Amino acid sequence: MEAPCRPGSGSGREPGSLGGCRAGGGRRWREAAGAWPRTRRRGLAGARQPAAGGGRDRRAGPTWFAAAEAAEAAAAAAAAGSGKLEERLYSVLCCTVCLDLPKASVYQCTNGHLMCAGCFIHLLADARLKEEQATCPNCRCEISKSLCCRNLAVEKAVSELPSECGFCLRQFPRSLLERHQKEECQDRVTQCKYKRIGCPWHGPFHELTVHEAACAHPTKTGSELMEILDGMDQSHRKEMQLYNSIFSLLSFEKIGYTEVQFRPYRTDDFITRLYYETPRFTVLNQTWVLKARVNDSERNPNLSCKRTLSFQLLLKSKVTAPLECSFLLLKGPYDDVRISPVIYHFVFTNESNETDYVPLPIIDSVECNKLLAAKNINLRLFLFQIQK
Repeated sequence: MEAPCRPGSGSGREPGSLGGCRAGGGRRWREAAGAWPRTRRRGLAGARQPAAGGGRDRRAGPTWFAAAEAAEAAAAAAAAGSGKLEERLYSVLCCTVCLDLPKASVYQCTNGHLMCAGCFIHLLADARLKEEQATCPNCRCEISKSLCCRNLAVEKAVSELPSECGFCLRQFPRSLLERHQKEECQDRVTQCKYKRIGCPWHGPFHELTVHEAACAHPTKTGSELMEILDGMDQSHRKEMQLYNSIFSLLSFEKIGYTEVQFRPYRTDDFITRLYYETPRFTVLNQTWVLKARVNDSERNPNLSCKRTLSFQLLLKSKVTAPLECSFLLLKGPYDDVRISPVIYHFVFTNESNETDYVPLPIIDSVECNKLLAAKNINLRLFLFQIQK
């Protein structure tokens, strides 16, 4: 007598298939499936152990499945372990923001997630621009200069990892790479020793001797060299003019300077904007205030990768006669921000008591982010009164 068809056995299939309705089909279905449905209902705790004699228990399906998972995990671990240690450490020690190995200081949040100094300062600057609390991009915990600390162990580990020289493509520890590229690499870019008389040659160091032996500039006539040197002197002349102007200002009778602290504030607009303002201070017997703004008060400076600061000087006290002054801002005594000196001039009166916004001559956007990431911006103002 034929065994009844199991539900869902697919009676329309060919006789002899696992789901067929021929004699013994139900038995073969159970054997082929290893009694998986029954054991699945009972759970792993109800699965029988294999017989001591090595015979296969038909209800050991989950045990076989767990063994397959373990084998797959072991194979994945073996594949991961086959890579070089340095390559695996890259993913462990990289910055969580830019996913690159830090080149200098390494900061960590309270949960240990790593950030390079540039990304850390950029996060703090972005939060200041958006009037939000800066958070770790991984765990969203709060970050600040007081909550985060440097990870010296990671810094030392990263300095020992190999890195590729950009010239000769050889591997060197990161701590030795800078010295190799500047002093030792035979493929580093160098200049001809006759660059002072106008030779524009740039090339690899190992070709320097051959070039200098064949360089045409030492054999040029004096008149030819004078034309070249005149063009080179123009750029140096501008730089020397700036420093000569500063030296001339230092000989003025009335000179004043003070440390100023820019504090962050928000405008009352619907979309608030960040600006900075100093408390009132007294220099040259007058009361002054400094204001600063980011990217000339553009709508969303946090969406721009280029950051700039501009400032204006305001005279708050009344004057009886026009007050002509020269002024410049430099970094404070304990700051490491790089600012180029630029001299500005203005004639202050009671009707015209504030200058236009002028650029704060910061080197680049990275230095600007350093200032924005700080709670306050500390600079030094020099004022020179011009007497007629």
